[in-house]
Amino acid sequence: MGIHAPKIETFDVAGGTNTDPKGFVRAVDVYRETPFGLYLSRPMPDHPTLTHLRSWLLPGLGIRVTDFSWKPGHERLQDHYLDVVDIARDGAVWRTEDHYVDLVVHTGERTEVLDLDELAEAVAAGLLDTDRAARALTTSHRTLAGLAEHGHDLERWLATRDVTLTWG
Repeated sequence: MGIHAPKIETFDVAGGTNTDPKGFVRAVDVYRETPFGLYLSRPMPDHPTLTHLRSWLLPGLGIRVTDFSWKPGHERLQDHYLDVVDIARDGAVWRTEDHYVDLVVHTGERTEVLDLDELAEAVAAGLLDTDRAARALTTSHRTLAGLAEHGHDLERWLATRDVTLTWG
């Protein structure tokens, strides 16, 4: 993919939109706020391999949990995709800054850690300061340890953090 600045995404609950990292404004079908985060569901009509995205922003954990719906023939063997992010909120507008590291959960089997090379490249290029990079590594290690301790079961780990995700 090459080196790039951290991806910024905006979630305007009142406006019912999600502005992706490339600046495209997408309509959101569902926003739901809870004490622990924000849920959103939206179609992905122009995406080559995906049909729908459902995500939870979990500011207390520094992660975004996503469950994708795939077009036939493009399915991936994964249960949840986790982005390590900073999450800020200003009224009805939520914002994420992606810190490169991702985790892919295969429930009951394993969790893969991805894109550590991108994190290192971003720091070396001055695109991400060392404080945010350290936070990304701490978050990814804490998340991976929690998942491993609970049999790579996201729901079981989150329950120990008083977080219950609903996907509808």
